[in-house]
Amino acid sequence: MVFEKRLLRAEPNLKILGKLWRINWLYVALICLLAGVGYLALYSAAGGADYPYARPQMMRFAMGFVIMISVAVTPLRLLAKLAWPLYGLGIALLLAVLHMGHVGKGAERWIIIGGIALQPSELMKIGLVLLLATWFHKISWKQMGNPLRLLIPAFLVLLPVVLVLKEPNLGTAVIIACIGASIFFAAGMRIWLIALLVSPLPFAFEFIYSHLHDYQKARITTFLHPESDPLGAGYNIIQSKIALGSGGMWGQGFLHGTQGQLNFLPEKQTDFIFTMLAEEWGFVGGACIIGLLLLLILGGMIFAIRSKNQFGRLLALGLTMNFFFYCAVNLSMVMGAIPVGGVPLPMVSYGGSAMLTVMFGFGLLLSVQVHKDSTFGMEKAKEE
Repeated sequence: MVFEKRLLRAEPNLKILGKLWRINWLYVALICLLAGVGYLALYSAAGGADYPYARPQMMRFAMGFVIMISVAVTPLRLLAKLAWPLYGLGIALLLAVLHMGHVGKGAERWIIIGGIALQPSELMKIGLVLLLATWFHKISWKQMGNPLRLLIPAFLVLLPVVLVLKEPNLGTAVIIACIGASIFFAAGMRIWLIALLVSPLPFAFEFIYSHLHDYQKARITTFLHPESDPLGAGYNIIQSKIALGSGGMWGQGFLHGTQGQLNFLPEKQTDFIFTMLAEEWGFVGGACIIGLLLLLILGGMIFAIRSKNQFGRLLALGLTMNFFFYCAVNLSMVMGAIPVGGVPLPMVSYGGSAMLTVMFGFGLLLSVQVHKDSTFGMEKAKEE
């Protein structure tokens, strides 16, 4: 006999103060510590001044902190209801960027609203994670074995990927695709289906390369042979490697990095901010920053494991993977392990929309931790 059982168990009846008490404040302290590292880095990037980077960034962090705590005490049921509106808003803003976006560094990635520059792709990543978690928590593990059940969520992932590619923003598009793939796998997508989808990729590289923009092809060529154009396309990565090496074990000292302070290091307040930190704080300082990032990633994975409902598990996993890919791409880029892709380091690099969306994501992550005992949704079972 086949039957369906609805689990409409109410969430624990906690007041606001009770939820505030349940927040993992050690995790919040790690977030604040990372923001403090960002303040020092941006203070140094401005040559030892609050403006134009450090103080505005801290003001955004203060605003984001309020958003994070507010979201952390919001019930998961209510957050699930925001999935479609947030995803729809993200798609609408991405479409708006293609028609009236602000051009920066050769790409239309920002839209000006009320005098404020927003990067819709940052909001889109959070909206996609929320929507996929909402979608898959209603699907049983057996249903995940049916490829037809995956067509709609696959389209939901591909749509923002295509729109971001048109900006063009290859780095962020790849991150969005990887986030979607991570959630598909965690939701129960079969290994054979993943292998089937991935198998054509090696044969598609030539086709993909032929459709890249000229500057994207130049990044790949520069990655393989940076010394071929040391004063042009290869300048950024060569200066980044020089700065990393000149830091040595203990660094040249705060505000005393030669490559950063003498402006040899490009985009030191955004894409290459870790390089400037490693030059001033050395290998030890750089390793400590990476360790801090790993602690935040590990904490997010623990929140996902401890959640008693599928929505919370997928939401926490997706948000953690978003943060992981963000960090991994930036660090690999500045070390010369992958081509430069214009992806900043979260909470450290200068950026308004990135800071607020990352803090919103941390709020969602903390909400999963606070409401880890809640169970809701539909579960399907079978009895013979």
